Amino acid sequence: MSSTMRDDIRSSGEASCNGIVRRMVRLPRSLIGGFSRAMGHGRGRIGIGGRRTQNLPSNFQMQNTEEPLIVPEAFAFLHGFEQHYGTMHPFFYACQFMEALKIAKDEHKFLFMYLHSPEHPFTPSFCRETLSSELVVQFLDANFVSWAALTDREEGLQMAATLNPSCFPFCAIIAPAHSDSIAVLQKMEGPISPTELMGILQRTVEEQGLAFHSQKAKQAEQNQKMIADHRLRDEQDAAYLAALQIDKEKEKLKSSALAERIQKPVQVPKKANSEKLENHSNKKNNGKMKEASATRDSQYKEVANRGKDPQAAQILIRFPNGERREQCFLCTDKVQAIYRHIDSLGLPGIGNYRLISSFPRRVYGVDQMGMMLKDAGLHPRASLFLELL
Repeated sequence: MSSTMRDDIRSSGEASCNGIVRRMVRLPRSLIGGFSRAMGHGRGRIGIGGRRTQNLPSNFQMQNTEEPLIVPEAFAFLHGFEQHYGTMHPFFYACQFMEALKIAKDEHKFLFMYLHSPEHPFTPSFCRETLSSELVVQFLDANFVSWAALTDREEGLQMAATLNPSCFPFCAIIAPAHSDSIAVLQKMEGPISPTELMGILQRTVEEQGLAFHSQKAKQAEQNQKMIADHRLRDEQDAAYLAALQIDKEKEKLKSSALAERIQKPVQVPKKANSEKLENHSNKKNNGKMKEASATRDSQYKEVANRGKDPQAAQILIRFPNGERREQCFLCTDKVQAIYRHIDSLGLPGIGNYRLISSFPRRVYGVDQMGMMLKDAGLHPRASLFLELL
């Protein structure tokens, strides 16, 4: 690197490490807004003069091979360069700056930018000797995405105002950053030989390339994790919807069975038989109430006895009306045992329901009936909410 260029870099106040300049630059809105217009033209890859076989954009026209090329303003640099210095030059992407930056990002490469000032006295020697050097051309084409513009036209003028070069010729090595910013890894201002330029390019690739690619790999890993998380969430939602559908089908079957019983004609018995049936029903109901009371008393005793057992699972059940009841089970009992316990309470208004744990939220429905409490995460203590369906 020339002493003039080092002085320019130091005077710019940018952070430098081992000769590598790092500077975050915010791009003008006009450049960012021009990206959508650039995408409408596609990626224009053109090197006027026939050094390569390129695809010309639709608005690039030629009258015939003997007449001069009618070059749009976006390709004025390439046209002028090859007229004065020949066709041996890096493969400059003839497109908008933001599109070239996107190409570099997609190909995991740095962007080599050259701002061409035709009137500057150092420009001819730099273009003829350095940019036209076969070694420089091969290295840039293999490791960089190259983009160039005239300093007195459109995007070249905007980039010159943004980067504020102190001397020409001006080159920069750029890495994509945020949507409205770029990372300037290296600035080369003033005349520079092919050997000096190659040294800067190689050192930048070696010192910055590893961090650049590791960042890309980390981003790719994060993207894969996000995709896996979304897939898992979708699978859980699908399983929940399937269980909900099963519950709805069961409720529909119960409703249809109840409707059939209601529609059946009821035979009216004689008065004596009616009284006998009524007395029998009352005795039966009283017997059920006594049995339920005895069951609850025995269960309360069971809770007190099992509470000290390390194999016991204390389950607190919260009902929709705010009531709470606690019951003790064995850790080897199945989730179905909790449902049987709730059914045995004979609580009014408890028909079709399911059990849900609040944190972490988990539904203990039909598919979990056969799980042991310890495998279901309900041992040694758990709190379940009874949700009516």
